[in-house]
Amino acid sequence: MSDQAACNNVLRSLFLLDPEVVYLNHGGFGACPRPVFETYQRWQLELERQPTRFFMHTVRNALKQARDRLGVYLNTSGDNLIFVTNATTGVNYVAQSLDFQPGDEILTTDHEYGAMDRLWEFVCRKTGARYVRRAIPVPVTSAEEVVEALWSAVTPRTRVLFLSHVTSATAIILPVEQICARARAAGILTVIDGAHAPGQIPLDLDRLDADFYAGNCHKWMCAPKGAGFLYARPECQPMIRPLVVSWEWDDTSDYVRANQWQGTRDVAPFLAVPAAIDFMAAHDWDSVRARCHTLASEFRARLAKWYGVTPLTPDSSAWFAQMFTLLLPMTEPDDLQARLYAERRVQLSIGAWHEQLQVRVSVQGYNTPQDLETMFTALTGILPRR
Repeated sequence: MSDQAACNNVLRSLFLLDPEVVYLNHGGFGACPRPVFETYQRWQLELERQPTRFFMHTVRNALKQARDRLGVYLNTSGDNLIFVTNATTGVNYVAQSLDFQPGDEILTTDHEYGAMDRLWEFVCRKTGARYVRRAIPVPVTSAEEVVEALWSAVTPRTRVLFLSHVTSATAIILPVEQICARARAAGILTVIDGAHAPGQIPLDLDRLDADFYAGNCHKWMCAPKGAGFLYARPECQPMIRPLVVSWEWDDTSDYVRANQWQGTRDVAPFLAVPAAIDFMAAHDWDSVRARCHTLASEFRARLAKWYGVTPLTPDSSAWFAQMFTLLLPMTEPDDLQARLYAERRVQLSIGAWHEQLQVRVSVQGYNTPQDLETMFTALTGILPRR
C-alpha cells in the first residue's frame, strides 16, 4: 500500500461517515472526525452536569480561549472574532447592521451562494438599495481579468462589495485580497463570504484586510455543525448591531461582549473548534490539502476531457483547492443526483448554474483515489457524452 493510500485509510477510519457511501460532497455540510466530535460531546456533557456553574462561571473564559485559538489559526486577534452558527448568520449580522439609503448599491458577482443573494435582496427591499450582480465570465484566465470585470460595475453609489472567497457553485478561488485593497482605497466596504475557505486554503485575515469576513469552521476545518465566525476589522466593529440583544449589551460593550452572549444556547460547537485545529495539526493538514488538490486536479482534467468541456479555471491551486466544478450539458440535476446515490452510492453536489448542469466534486482527506475512480465510472456511466 502506498503512503498516500495508508494516510487516506487512517483518516477515513477517524471520520463518522457511512463507509458504504462514496462521499464527495464535503463542501456541502462538512464532516466531523471522531476525536473532534467526542470533544464536542464532552462539552455538552459538562454543560448538562452542572448547567448553572457552566453558564455562570465556565462559558465566558472557555469561549475566549476558543476565540483566541481560532484567531491564531486565522492570523488575527481573537477580539476581532465572534462565534456564529454558520457563515450565513455572519453575513446576516453585517447586511442587517449597515445603514443603506435608497439608491445605494451592493455590488456582487453572479457566482454567489443563493441564500446570500436572497439576504441582500431582502435588505434592499427594506431600504431601497440596489443589489447589482456583475457577471464574471468563465473560464477565467487571470486575477486581473476578474478584478476588472467586477470593478467595471463600480459606480459612485457603490457602498459595499460582497463576494465569496471560494465560490459555492463554481468552486473558484476569487482574488479577494486584490479586490479588498482596491475597495479600501476607494472607500467601499468589503464583505467576504468565506464559507468554503477556512481549512481548505491558507487564510490570513489581517493580511487579507477585508472589512468583514464570515467563515465556517464546520466545513473544511472539520469542526462540529454550528461552528462559524464573523471577523470585523477593528475600525468596523462599531458598525455591527447584535442580532440578539441580551445581558452583555450596554453602551460600553465592545464587539465581542455585545454579540457573543445570546442567552441559553448550545455553545459546544464553538468550544470544540480548538480540537478541530489540533486534529488538522496532528495529521499534517498542509500535506492532506496538497494530496486532495492533486486528486481533484487529476479527475477534473479527466472528466473535462471525457465530456469535451473546458475547465472553469487554469489548473492551479491559486484557482481551486480541494473542490472543483464542471459545467456540463443540461439534464435534470435532481434525477442525476438521485441516480448516482441510489445506483452507485456516490454523493455529489449537482445543480444548475446559468442553464448548465453544475457538477461539484469535493475531495477531503478521507477520500481515496478509488473513491474518485468510482465517481468517474458512475458519473460517465449514468450521464453519457453528447
